Amino acid sequence: MSNADTVLLGQVLSFAGDPFTDGIDAARIDRSGAVALGAGKIIAQGPADTIRAAHPQARVVDYGSDLISAGFIDAHVHYPQTAIIASWGKRLIDWLNTYTFPEEARFGDAAYAGEIAQRYTGLALAHGTTSFCSYGTIHPASVDAIFAAASARGMRAWAGKTCMDRNAPDNLRDSAQSAYDDSAALIAKWHGAGRMSYVITPRFSPTSTPDQLSALGALWAENPNCLMQTHLSEQVDEIAWVKSLFPSARDYLDTYEAHGLLGKGGIYGHAIHLEPREIDRLREVDASVVHCPTSNTFIGSGLFDMGLAASIRTGLATDTGGGSSFSMLRTMAAAYEVAQLRGQSLHPAHLWYLATAGSARALHASHQIGNIAAGMEADLTILNLSSTPAIAQASAHAQTLWQQLFPTIMMGDDRAIRATYVAGVKTV
Repeated sequence: MSNADTVLLGQVLSFAGDPFTDGIDAARIDRSGAVALGAGKIIAQGPADTIRAAHPQARVVDYGSDLISAGFIDAHVHYPQTAIIASWGKRLIDWLNTYTFPEEARFGDAAYAGEIAQRYTGLALAHGTTSFCSYGTIHPASVDAIFAAASARGMRAWAGKTCMDRNAPDNLRDSAQSAYDDSAALIAKWHGAGRMSYVITPRFSPTSTPDQLSALGALWAENPNCLMQTHLSEQVDEIAWVKSLFPSARDYLDTYEAHGLLGKGGIYGHAIHLEPREIDRLREVDASVVHCPTSNTFIGSGLFDMGLAASIRTGLATDTGGGSSFSMLRTMAAAYEVAQLRGQSLHPAHLWYLATAGSARALHASHQIGNIAAGMEADLTILNLSSTPAIAQASAHAQTLWQQLFPTIMMGDDRAIRATYVAGVKTV
């Protein structure tokens, strides 16, 4: 066993499997646990007495009854929309034209992109989010900005230049060739640089011509170790629009599949109104879907089917800024509420898994982040389970950790975040 430099004491939550397929007992809770950290990694975790005895020279930080968890992972973010979060009253297409596109046009200014990237990463860490997967804008500088900000804070991050060559303002269009060239240059610059990973990023089929989709499909084939992210079946009127633009396509997913943009490593945001064929194909290729519940309710998109999580890699996301919160706690609460409306009851273990290990699996990073286990990167969030009077009174009557944790899921915010560790370093 390697030497640890720090030992954290508290209630430790980890996963030995997937609660959706392996049952609730896949979530493990040590009420008197410890996590040993060293060189940016988790050295060991287990009972407090055992870990302390094994690492007698380590500095001890005692968090008492606070919960020690893997850091939250936000699997679908638009960091350029940070400044327009909680804008009033629009559905998807109107939202893009009224709020998103005017704001994204500002990212042609590298200084502004840097300012928002710093703001977003600071907000993420303050809410216990240690990793994220973000869209940029069409401007390569937007990707430079978010990777630079994440790198400076030590975070693990995924991001990509958003590609659009139609159905967008003139100042937010690229071309099939420039989308390919810019993305290829950004891959060479950033992919695998420290904890940064590039994601090939067509916004969605309506804003890319078939030529651009094919160019990005070719780029993905040339760089299969990159992920690819896009949107899928978010709103009914969006699906009708896609059908009008791609009349020969079998369904929405086919507009990606026909151009080389369906496969393992594909990350499809929203995926609410799926056809049976689409579900089968996503499962067959081992693709990922990402549930964005606050966004889906805020702009009236629909109710995600959490039954998909039993057979398809499923992550959870704020979808900032169509989503109405930077908090993965609020996002878990919304996921619970959406599932209730579909007659699906989610246990707190399901919700916590989605925000940590489930999102890591969706991003093909389960070997690095999303869980507390020896050898994993030491990205951790420490939560005060009595952070407000309302939460404290509910927590005080709890008989189990799950009963104690659930009020924080449903009512918690950044006040619940006692500390955030990134690569073993306390940042919040």
